[in-house]
Amino acid sequence: MQQAIEYLSKKDPIFKLIIDKYGLPIIPKRPQGFETLVLLILKQQVFINSAKPTFLKLKAQQLNFTPEALISLADERYRNLGVSRQKTSYIKALSLSIINNQINLESLGKKASQQVREELIKIKGIGNWTIDVYLMFSLQAPDIIPLGDIAVVNTIKELLKIYDKKVTEVYVLKWSPYRSATTFLFWYYYLQKRNRKVEY
Repeated sequence: MQQAIEYLSKKDPIFKLIIDKYGLPIIPKRPQGFETLVLLILKQQVFINSAKPTFLKLKAQQLNFTPEALISLADERYRNLGVSRQKTSYIKALSLSIINNQINLESLGKKASQQVREELIKIKGIGNWTIDVYLMFSLQAPDIIPLGDIAVVNTIKELLKIYDKKVTEVYVLKWSPYRSATTFLFWYYYLQKRNRKVEY
């Protein structure tokens, strides 16, 4: 992380500003595999902390937390646990892809980020945000910035006054190969400024 911070601080003063004001973020990590992807599906388009209780209820309901178990769970049971119909279909699509050997999650850790993206994007309900977060949290990919993430985009607008998506896409290239570090710093800044805490 220190190498990334030194590199980024030379590229843009905003990173030094964040660190001087709030310190360094804790870099979250999650295990690779099925459970983490299910959790990330539940986190899509909601405040992160609101998804965690639903995930824990699902784990308590289904102690045998496997693709086979989750695909067999009735849609009504999902609804009773607070999982939307859409996200239920996403969890079942992921489960089915594993059961049918369309994807091997254990092999992803040995592949390049682009290969991981190309495999996961084929699964219904798994888009670029979910893949970006999985790459950063579970595979420790060093050069990911999710420009579909509200906190990241809003922080770039606030600190850099860049409002155009295409301009942003070009601008962030100069932070490579440490864009994951910028993402963690932006999330940290966004939460600290708003006095919000998140359990990743």
